[in-house]
Amino acid sequence: MDVSVDQVTGTVDLARTRARGQLLEAGLELFGVYGYAQTSEQALCEVAGVPEEVLWEEFGSREGVLMAIHNRVTTKGLRASEQALLSEGMDDCPLGMRFRRLFDAYVYAVTTDLREARVTFVEVLGVSPAVDEHCKRWKDLWADFLTGEAERAAVRGEVEERDHRVVVMVMVGTVHELMAHHSRRARRARPEEVSQELTTLGLEMMGIASPVE
Repeated sequence: MDVSVDQVTGTVDLARTRARGQLLEAGLELFGVYGYAQTSEQALCEVAGVPEEVLWEEFGSREGVLMAIHNRVTTKGLRASEQALLSEGMDDCPLGMRFRRLFDAYVYAVTTDLREARVTFVEVLGVSPAVDEHCKRWKDLWADFLTGEAERAAVRGEVEERDHRVVVMVMVGTVHELMAHHSRRARRARPEEVSQELTTLGLEMMGIASPVE
């Protein structure tokens, strides 16, 4: 039976996709349970069931796997927050309620799997300048997103008209520190507890000190 070039290409692509998925799942398990520093490339490939050459071809190194997992989890958190802000009735909600719904969506998205939370907020810290720069790009993206929300709140008269970028950048950094703190704790905080802390923090930094129910 003749085999076409397209069939061969499709088989190769499928094998690569499967191998990437296996490496990502192995990385999530090993980094998220035992820690990034304690995981060798050899161990990563053994758990994934692929040769080390595949790791180098697909991700360059275990550092590339770490950043890919971080990308996946952080994207999920951002998409969940965007969906929350686009949900029915959000335009009519007061600022405090919008913050709470945004952080509810975000926290649930990134903490459902405790391994994902550990990798995203703890294991990426201090790995290398490349990983630091990768995380900074994501923080800048979050700062853009939240600055837009602050500007919309100013148009509604809910907060003071000013340049909110600096405050938002500080808030994004503090949010990540708080998430890292909860990811390290032996006792897992309930998502609603974390969301409440983030909401209160966000409102205080925006100059609204009243608590959110």
